[in-house]
Amino acid sequence: MRQALKIIRDEHVALAALLHALRRLVRQAAPAPADFSLLRAIVFYLYEFPELRHHRKESGLLFPRMRARSDEADYVLDRLDAEHARGERMAHELVYELLGWEQLGESRRAGFVEACDRFADFYTAHLLLEESEVLPLAAQLLDDDDWRELDAAFGENRDALAGGAPEDEYRRLFERIVASTPASVGLSPAHGPPRNGG
Repeated sequence: MRQALKIIRDEHVALAALLHALRRLVRQAAPAPADFSLLRAIVFYLYEFPELRHHRKESGLLFPRMRARSDEADYVLDRLDAEHARGERMAHELVYELLGWEQLGESRRAGFVEACDRFADFYTAHLLLEESEVLPLAAQLLDDDDWRELDAAFGENRDALAGGAPEDEYRRLFERIVASTPASVGLSPAHGPPRNGG
């Protein structure tokens, strides 16, 4: 498998696991006080890596190369580009709802839980579309020169939750999330699928 495809798939698995962990963590918080420091760290990580790094490389590097080779995937690439923009807006909503809950109390918990569910449902469908349609087509369409450039680009700034070495500025954030997330919500440093089968 091409290195860039493996990195993309690993980062998809990491995102799915983190979303799963966030959903379970929020539900486990009730009725105990929420760990807002941990929730802020997770929400920031969700915005920083999938939105600002992973998706920008897909939309800015992978998709244009695919479009240059064929118009076969234009309809799905147009949709995914639009979803990348929508995902960034949804991440802002997640931040807003978390701040509302933290600052105004339990009356705002439901708004954050609903935003988490919308975000997780949206990304589950988004990742499935990329995995089932786009990545197999990319493997067919792109040549060795394309993959050399994509491998190099996706090899930079690796997501630590997907097995990359954390960059110095993100090391504490990554360690905080992994160390502070209860095992019962399914996140581990080696990451992989959620622990305990769940």
